[in-house]
Amino acid sequence: MENALFGFISNYISLTEDEKNILLSLDIFRYIKKGTILLKEGQKSQDSYFVLKGCIRKYYIKDGEEKTTAFFTELDALTPHCVASKNPSDYFISCVEDSIITVSNPDLEKEVNSKFPKFEIMCRMLSEELLAKHQINFDEFKTSSPEQRYLSLLQNRPDLVQRVPQHQLASYLGIKPQSLSRLRARITEKDKE
Repeated sequence: MENALFGFISNYISLTEDEKNILLSLDIFRYIKKGTILLKEGQKSQDSYFVLKGCIRKYYIKDGEEKTTAFFTELDALTPHCVASKNPSDYFISCVEDSIITVSNPDLEKEVNSKFPKFEIMCRMLSEELLAKHQINFDEFKTSSPEQRYLSLLQNRPDLVQRVPQHQLASYLGIKPQSLSRLRARITEKDKE
């Protein structure tokens, strides 16, 4: 698990053995069971997450229905909006699978950045990448049909099809589970032709 984290960090900055040991001493690793809710609507939190293994889902409840807006899997980071706004969360975050994550907060990040300024550089680079990725995903969602979204999912994140329950996947695509079943059948028929 540490190797996955250090491998990810090495894409941005290099760490000395002392820096690695200091990171390991921070008690940031958490083993979370499937179904655990990390953040509830209406709750305040300062926690940010980084997925080392597993799958985390972000969703809203609107008119009694869950509306999934994102899945975070290996090497994905998530900082809930309520961390920056200091307001209660508008959504839920839960574990779709047993997961291993790191958990940090602004105080911890400030401490690490003051000791190791290069972490601040890495965080800025990561934030810019995440912002661009989210903007591309949002634009793609707004400009594509459900079938195009599903085909894009199969191309870019095929693991989700096996890892995520169908009703959550359908919600993520902006359709009902029955529509997803029909969509899959239609695509399968096209592939046979």
